[in-house]
Amino acid sequence: MKLRLLKPCALSLLFVLAFHPAFSESTDNRTRQLPVEFRGVWVATVTNIDWPSKRTLSVEELKKEALNIIELHHKMGMNTIILQVRPSGDAIYPTNLAPWSVYLTGKQGNAPEGGFDPLKFWVDECKKRNIELHAWINPFRASLHSTDSLTENHPARLHPEWVVEYNGKLYFDPGIPEVRHHLTEVIRELVRNYDIAAIHIDDYFYPYPATGFVFKDSASYEARSEEERHLSIHDWRRSNTDKFIMEASAAIHAEKAYVKFGISPFGVWRNKSEDPRGSDTRAGVTSYDHLYADVVKWAHQGWIDYVIPQIYWSSRDKAANFLKLAQWWNDNITDRHLYIGHGIYKINGTQENWDDPNELKQQILFSRSLRNVKGSAFYSHNHFLRKNNNLNQLLEDSLYRDIAAVPPMEWLQNKARPEPVNNLKYKRGLITWEAPRGANTTGKPLRYVVYIANESGGEAEYITRSRVFKPESKTMPGRGRFSIQVAVMDADNSISEKSEVLKIRY
Repeated sequence: MKLRLLKPCALSLLFVLAFHPAFSESTDNRTRQLPVEFRGVWVATVTNIDWPSKRTLSVEELKKEALNIIELHHKMGMNTIILQVRPSGDAIYPTNLAPWSVYLTGKQGNAPEGGFDPLKFWVDECKKRNIELHAWINPFRASLHSTDSLTENHPARLHPEWVVEYNGKLYFDPGIPEVRHHLTEVIRELVRNYDIAAIHIDDYFYPYPATGFVFKDSASYEARSEEERHLSIHDWRRSNTDKFIMEASAAIHAEKAYVKFGISPFGVWRNKSEDPRGSDTRAGVTSYDHLYADVVKWAHQGWIDYVIPQIYWSSRDKAANFLKLAQWWNDNITDRHLYIGHGIYKINGTQENWDDPNELKQQILFSRSLRNVKGSAFYSHNHFLRKNNNLNQLLEDSLYRDIAAVPPMEWLQNKARPEPVNNLKYKRGLITWEAPRGANTTGKPLRYVVYIANESGGEAEYITRSRVFKPESKTMPGRGRFSIQVAVMDADNSISEKSEVLKIRY
């Protein structure tokens, strides 16, 4: 059975039919529960990896490509798109804090025609399909090139004292307080101006080590505060990223308490040979020691809301094994949500450890078996377009056949679970209900989950913003007697208790 979008007169509905006994419950008194699982895909804009495909597209072409991406992943059952909105010190949305991205218009600083705001378009189109949009930023990467290629208003040009050149690229120095403040304001502006579900940062904090190059931050290290004089340069660098994460988290939740903050770190925190708490791996680079990102600490401190470790190895790799790493992250991220990042770009590539056509399926099923793992994300969109990888069919027809809601985060809610709907009834061919009083505390429109089950075992779920539902052939799993229930889904993805059962005949 396939997930697809219905387009009635008012608002779009997310729909799935399911005739699987494992999900069915008795129709005498209730319908089945809506599955909950994070299902995300990264859409990279840097160097035009995923979107846009070229730097010379018209606004209509930009929209068309974006819609094709959104529709593809909606069809496959994804509920989250992680869109890169700040590739390298620039932006794909209007802001005074950075120039327009060269990857969008072909020349850094040039705006799209007609005042087009790409990020708003992505947010709006994702919302129509009940897909969360997570705004992905690369905070410390200033440029992939030298300052000569930057516009006059690029922060690296305006503040050359903030920048460290390393291996031919420019980086903002995390050890400078003004840099951290600037980047926090970038995040604050994004959260304030856009109806995004989350701010997302990947593995790039301090740069990956490059042979023969030194990250020249000795001046900012010497200028460190008195409280930090005892720190080695390595501990000081970790302290800098700690401060940034803590400050960014505070800014996000001060603007909108329900917006999430997620990190997708390199897949190895530390090797066991370096730290008994580390994983049974022999990785040449680790998040803690080389990128100075102590993601485990950030989760334990409650500064971040989710972690997506990039476990881009197979279950047959020796130095870093997917199964061992997924288990390690499961055992060490217990305070916040954990989703697993899968490196689908390696499928059908040159690495023989990825030759097994069932590798990804096994990874997803193993992840689902782990107590603390609540979903998966895939890098990246473009690799769903490759021929003969069977990814789309695997997700659409099998693993993601049934609709799933994004897991709610109770620590962001700070309120009671939503109350059920009132006055559910069937009259003149329409099912209607009333919203519970006081259910909408965020100012965002409520969504409703409509559960349908018939006597023969057919079931369907819908997510809609309307309080009117019309039973018809394309929305009902067969004919006969049906049990109908409705629940409230709020901005935090928290779902209320179901309503009383409404019995109808269709």
